[in-house]
Amino acid sequence: MTTFRLTIENQDQEITVARQGNSLHVSWDGRVVECHLRRHDDCRFVLEVIETGGRRRTIRAAGTTRGDERQLWVNGQMASYRRRRQQRSEASYGGSLAATIPAVVTEILVAVGDRVAAGEKLILLESMKMIIPIQAPYDGLVTAVNCVEGEPVQAGVQLIELVTEEKQ
Repeated sequence: MTTFRLTIENQDQEITVARQGNSLHVSWDGRVVECHLRRHDDCRFVLEVIETGGRRRTIRAAGTTRGDERQLWVNGQMASYRRRRQQRSEASYGGSLAATIPAVVTEILVAVGDRVAAGEKLILLESMKMIIPIQAPYDGLVTAVNCVEGEPVQAGVQLIELVTEEKQ
């Protein structure tokens, strides 16, 4: 998860982006937008934004970087911001993994007692015809699976509980 503080029209806004593969979940001011990264290189990217009702919109952007300073041109408008990263740690996940948006559990790839590596896919969710993998944020042991395949889940619902090797 990455947090950005953007200045847009002289107003500071904090935006959080959770990325899993090419799926991005962008949140600010209590709103959440689901995006799919279509193409990217060092300084350009194309996003497909999935809006309420399933309407899709394409955003083309390019930017420059200097340390944590960024300038971004989005569909012809410029924004500047400073990147502030949140460190991934067990403490930030609270030992469990939760759904980030309303979805349906399509596949559970692990069982209680499995040892998993950081980045390993644990569960596949489907939302708005997109598959969203839930990945292990750190190496650990699966201590609970709190869902079943086919079950609809809401954002914030704990799906997997995971502990580090030291806590066993």
